[in-house]
Amino acid sequence: MHICLYFCNYMISINDLTFLIGSRALYDEANWHIKPGDRVGLIGANGTGKSTLLKIIVGEYAPSAGTISMSKDIKIGYLNQDLLSYDSHHSILHVAMEAFERQNQLHDEIEELLKKIETDYSEEVLNKLSDKQQEFEALDGYNIEYRANEILAGLGFSTDDQHRPLNTFSGGWRMRVMLAKILLQTPDILLLDEPTNHMDLPSIKWLETYLGSFEGAIVIVSHDRYFLDKVVNKIVESRKGKLTPYSGNYTFYLEEKSLRGEIQKGEFKNQQAKIKQEERLIERFRAKASKAKMAQSRMKALDKMERVEDVDDDNPTVNFQFKFSKPSGRHVIRVEEAYKSYPNVEILENAEGLIEKGDKIALIGANGKGKSTLLRIIAGTEGFTGKCETGHNVTTTFFAQHQLESLHLENTILEELQAFAPKHTDTELRGILGCFLFTGDDVFKKIRVLSGGEKSRVALAKSLTTDSNFLILDEPTNHLDIQSVNILIQALTQYEGTFIAVSHDRYFLDNVANKIWFIEDKDIKEYPGTYAEYEEWNAKRPPAQPTSVPVRPDKEVKKVAENKPAPVINNQQQLKKLNEQLKKIETEIADFEQSVKSIEAEIADENVYADAKKLADVNKKYLDAKRQLDTAQNTWEALASDIMELESK
Repeated sequence: MHICLYFCNYMISINDLTFLIGSRALYDEANWHIKPGDRVGLIGANGTGKSTLLKIIVGEYAPSAGTISMSKDIKIGYLNQDLLSYDSHHSILHVAMEAFERQNQLHDEIEELLKKIETDYSEEVLNKLSDKQQEFEALDGYNIEYRANEILAGLGFSTDDQHRPLNTFSGGWRMRVMLAKILLQTPDILLLDEPTNHMDLPSIKWLETYLGSFEGAIVIVSHDRYFLDKVVNKIVESRKGKLTPYSGNYTFYLEEKSLRGEIQKGEFKNQQAKIKQEERLIERFRAKASKAKMAQSRMKALDKMERVEDVDDDNPTVNFQFKFSKPSGRHVIRVEEAYKSYPNVEILENAEGLIEKGDKIALIGANGKGKSTLLRIIAGTEGFTGKCETGHNVTTTFFAQHQLESLHLENTILEELQAFAPKHTDTELRGILGCFLFTGDDVFKKIRVLSGGEKSRVALAKSLTTDSNFLILDEPTNHLDIQSVNILIQALTQYEGTFIAVSHDRYFLDNVANKIWFIEDKDIKEYPGTYAEYEEWNAKRPPAQPTSVPVRPDKEVKKVAENKPAPVINNQQQLKKLNEQLKKIETEIADFEQSVKSIEAEIADENVYADAKKLADVNKKYLDAKRQLDTAQNTWEALASDIMELESK
């Protein structure tokens, strides 16, 4: 009885888990218990098995030893990077609504019964129809499209986007659709593997808010420490085959781990002193016959002693020696009268921007605003109309994700850097690789055996060995774990040149940038300060209108909504507009309510319910009217909520 009560406190119980890859133990008798309401950040360096653990939990991999126990009928929502390969010609709204499996099934069955009732007037068919409609309504079937609209909009999809086929979107946008589908399933526990990968900052913030109100348990694998701070209340660290829990968010974890480390260092130091003392005594007395037995006993005790491990430094301080053969002039890049567009969407129109020596610029904004396009224009790899002048003595290196594909797979890591930076000695190159966590014999690994994160670190190391005084960095933090992001921050802090970087990692941006660029109204806008200061300033501005997702160039799709500049309006103007909309929707609700009552009266008419064909027609009218009423009521609630929020300001 006590055992049952003890287990029932857990949704998922991991006991003595061992998982072997070849002869290497990724997990070695690891334990972890997930309780209802837990909001856990699962962290650790790349290669420590975080994604593997999620796959073990959902049953994709079998443990080598140990057990995974779960509550009965637990419903798991699992987001992983493999979902990027999912393809469909259906609209993304249709794909998201696949989450409502039972409601969709009932909808189809109701449609079939309504057709059947045109020729089959039996009571059996009428009763079936009534039962199906009642279950459909009980499952909130009339609101599923509204819920799907709401979540897709939060993840950055406009109304027009929602009717475009899934296969017209890039991988990152498809991943958002998969996330929407999982969220709509309202699982008991969410397992999210790098959910913010491929997301822009507005969508990350929306997801933070959504997960804040999610009632189930959450386990998130993420390298975004700001995201973890906002969402989780526990951290579990995957390290050296074990799972170590910490109460609190990521910031608390850092403080607690530091404290535990200090205690462990003290214990290690004391134990080492005791071991040395014992070894001296043994060495002193082992040769004396009268003391040999005592010495032997002490040797056995020493062998059996459980050793305290020394504390590894997970956040090493690195020192980069950047080499410029010549510094740049004052003006690094000047963009003038730039115009750039793709089919159905304009990116830049008469845009201007100036990058000066020493600028550390973070280029931010929603996906589809043209951040990567602007970087390519600055790098000289993208055609456009206008001017982009490079200043005196400016030497440029452009880091982009596609450069991972240009690494030579048969080279070792060291050979890759030797070929790229022949002026550097092997000692210098090994020092740089050591900063990026490639130590000892790691430098002789072939590129082809590296993970995505390791390849990204090699590509970044290459970028930082160049004789360049201007760096262009497109998503340099993608695939990097938290430790590697910290190393990149240290490197760029010590870099005396100029750089512009696109990233959705707010901690990274906050620690490297002294200027913020963003594209607004098809122009390059600048905020002269840090990312945190920009966020504070931006929070006081009127909200911008959502724009459509850019169309993939290899697909023909319907016209995408144009980017529209957000009107600058004050709270009073907004309130007036919202109240007008509220008044209009109230009139519509009254009309819909009257329509529903009128149809209900028709259904009660003996002439109608006695005639199966008439009843089927009236029933269809009733379902349409009820759906319209529910949609209008949901719209009213949303407007009322917006009005209350504005009035409280």
